[in-house]
Amino acid sequence: MSIQTRLADPLFSSLPRAERPAYATGMLLDAQDFGDEQTYHRGRLARALAFLAGGGTLAGLPVSHAAAVTPQPEEIRVAGGLAVDRLGRLIELPRPACVRLVRWYEATRAADDGATLRRATYDDLARFVSPRLAASGATLPARAVVADVFIRFAACEVGLTPSFAAGPFDALNAVSTSRLRDAWELQLIAREGLDDSYSGLPLPPGGAAIPPLETDTAASLAARRDALQDAVLGAYAALARRSDGTEGLAPAPEHPPTLLDTSAIFLARVLIPVDAADPPQRTADAPLVDNGARRFLPALALLAQAGGL
Repeated sequence: MSIQTRLADPLFSSLPRAERPAYATGMLLDAQDFGDEQTYHRGRLARALAFLAGGGTLAGLPVSHAAAVTPQPEEIRVAGGLAVDRLGRLIELPRPACVRLVRWYEATRAADDGATLRRATYDDLARFVSPRLAASGATLPARAVVADVFIRFAACEVGLTPSFAAGPFDALNAVSTSRLRDAWELQLIAREGLDDSYSGLPLPPGGAAIPPLETDTAASLAARRDALQDAVLGAYAALARRSDGTEGLAPAPEHPPTLLDTSAIFLARVLIPVDAADPPQRTADAPLVDNGARRFLPALALLAQAGGL
């Protein structure tokens, strides 16, 4: 089983036209026609989900730190769940998955003699955590490497079946992939370039366009109504393709430059305590995981409950 490149998915590489094949008796069909039909249905569903819900967590996917217990190594663990990526594709993690933290830390240090870890190390960490974690009373490390957990949609080639050889070949034993499985990939990325003006965390849905309801006066309600209408009127441009003419989505504010898949979804921030050595060395303190900064997409039943319906 192998993972296709992200550009192999027509939903990522370009915005598919809303065209579906039209069939007639006796029409000659090839693989492209069937692929176009799948792309039409996938694209319409993804388009609806992207505008209706936006990218974020639908259910589950909590991130946690699991200490090493022989023979289990130390892990950053993600429980099962369901998310929608920025293109509207469903990402389902049917079982827990993990990133082995010791291996990740050592590989990151070895890649450039610790330069990335050095640039991703910060103090005064309250600047880079969610309001929920800040209000929880949790003790933040004095110094830590900041790393973010992302999950992205991935299509895996599964199974082989006999087929005609492609290209200038006359092989009689040619095979082709028979199935594409909707799958996922986890990434833990050290965050460089954070400062007082840029936390690297996701912005609220709509970019905080809707002001909070401070009073129930007519003026306050009218202001929220106007902001909501303006947000809807401007929402289409928010999912437009890159303005520089290249294909694909422009990176979201939470996407670091090293994250190539701009449809990926932010799940959590991990603070890994380190000392003042150069390059930084891990201390005995356990990493702290912040799940509160992600975008949540609550079910309608939960919203109704929150609204007292």
